[in-house]
Amino acid sequence: MQQTDVSASQLEEIVLSVRDLKTEVATPDGSKTVVDGLSFDLKRGETLCIAGESGSGKSMTALSIMRLLPEPMARIGGGSVLLDGRDLCQLDETAMRSVRGGDIAMIFQEPMTSLNPVLTIGRQLREAVIAHQSVSRREAEKRALEMLEAVRLSEPPRRLKQYPHELSGGMRQRVMIAMALACNPKVLIADEPTTALDVTIQAQILQLIRDLQRDFGTAVILITHDMGVVAEMADRVIVMNQGQIVEDGPVGPLFQTPGDPYTQKLLAAVPKLGAMSGKDSEIREKAAGAALEVNDLTVRFDLRGGLLQRVVSRVHAVEGVSFDIRPGETLGLVGESGCGKSSIGKALMNLVPWDGSIRVAGQHLMSGRNSAADRAFRRNIQMVFQDPYASLDPRMTVGDLVGEPLVIHGLAKGTELQDRVAGLFRRVGLSTEQMSRHPHEFSGGQRQRICIARALALSPKVIIADESVSALDVSVQAQVLDLLKELQDEMGLAYLFISHDMAVVEQVSHRVAVMYLGQIVETGTRRQIFENPCHPYTRRLMEAVPIPDPSRRRDMFQVPVGDVPSPIHGIGETVERVRYDDIGDRHMVARSDEAFA
Repeated sequence: MQQTDVSASQLEEIVLSVRDLKTEVATPDGSKTVVDGLSFDLKRGETLCIAGESGSGKSMTALSIMRLLPEPMARIGGGSVLLDGRDLCQLDETAMRSVRGGDIAMIFQEPMTSLNPVLTIGRQLREAVIAHQSVSRREAEKRALEMLEAVRLSEPPRRLKQYPHELSGGMRQRVMIAMALACNPKVLIADEPTTALDVTIQAQILQLIRDLQRDFGTAVILITHDMGVVAEMADRVIVMNQGQIVEDGPVGPLFQTPGDPYTQKLLAAVPKLGAMSGKDSEIREKAAGAALEVNDLTVRFDLRGGLLQRVVSRVHAVEGVSFDIRPGETLGLVGESGCGKSSIGKALMNLVPWDGSIRVAGQHLMSGRNSAADRAFRRNIQMVFQDPYASLDPRMTVGDLVGEPLVIHGLAKGTELQDRVAGLFRRVGLSTEQMSRHPHEFSGGQRQRICIARALALSPKVIIADESVSALDVSVQAQVLDLLKELQDEMGLAYLFISHDMAVVEQVSHRVAVMYLGQIVETGTRRQIFENPCHPYTRRLMEAVPIPDPSRRRDMFQVPVGDVPSPIHGIGETVERVRYDDIGDRHMVARSDEAFA
């Protein structure tokens, strides 16, 4: 990036001024105000964090500033948004197109709803650069490659040729961040920009935003439910509830002495790494047999090339993984994006081709089989996916979506079906009046709660939770985690809890497995992993966790150097298998790895 000198007087300059902003949405019962009289100023180089529960108006505020409201269902009902003195509310759509992406850019919460599925990553990045900068196609391609390298996406030249569906959730979010930063905007609005990212990549992205501010004086509005990120990044914090500001102040005093009861509740719900230190994790269920047994699981994806599109190499997503989970036990599975965590979950649901052995409650799963027996198998194992919007049919009401598993398996119909669905809605913190709505009418966190209710419908023995609370604000996250724990105690459920949030994993897990490049490099009890991590990679994950205390803010995030090794290997190429040594009842990789030195 070309660096400029930012003077102290320039940093005092107000770049964005929002006054009495009011946003209204149309409902069957009439117009509803979702942002009510919002006012704030944003200085050059300042980071303003907006916090609050799902549905509090955070994302609607961002969409209003960007003039991206889905009119006529939603509209700005009053107020002004001044960017360098120009009122964005008065601009027509043609003028706003020149502003978006150039002067003001936005990173969205769900990348698959923002990336064009039929265009390559490279083309989408090039178009963003060419639209706002007077550069040639070659210069735009160079800039696109530089940005993918800046967000530490492995094999950037190959990623430029891929389509969004070929990337993991974390990879797609990094592409969105690269696209937003490509034109060096004056204001960057980041709506949950690190929700889908593991802690090490999150640390690097946050450092990248810091570097951009330092070099160019970019102002940042950071919308997040992660109070650790708020403590690390914010100069000032706005707390919203029901469309209004309930507290506004510098980050230090707000964390130390929150004045509003709502803010106090939010901070009290924040999971803190080390909060479980010294506490043993006991399993109530004493059943001898394992609820889930996985042996030598391998997942590989073919890559084709050449004129005849023959298989030329394979992605070794999961390589010889083995573990078991007992009834009433939670195994936390952690690791960076692309390490194979989600591929394990999909293999357990028979959604991708796999080799090895999978048993649930003593019943074997056959790879690739889709029969009545496979349907019976799935009654015992259910999954909550990472992206709630992609896993809910937009044409169905959420009530029908939650009740669909009961209908498919012939477990309920008529009044009984409605009563069971209503009970599931109440258990995940949703009202029964919302059952008639469609997925697009809910916030991201509310959609994830719907997915959890759907997974609980069949009363399974095993639940795979793939980033199941990553889209939830901290207070709702705490409620959902309490619910999962309550259900586990009542029903002896076994959980495979896939997450990048180390504090949450520490809170919910009995045992933890750490993955790197498709293999498990360290496993152990919660206390062993979090209080005495042995593998350098595990220690690196711990060090990257943001601390929800502004007084302990780090001047510089410790981020890894160099590219992540590729999981792609040629046909017939020998792949080194991880060797394990016993360390008590823990296992870890026996060889040293220079990548973590």
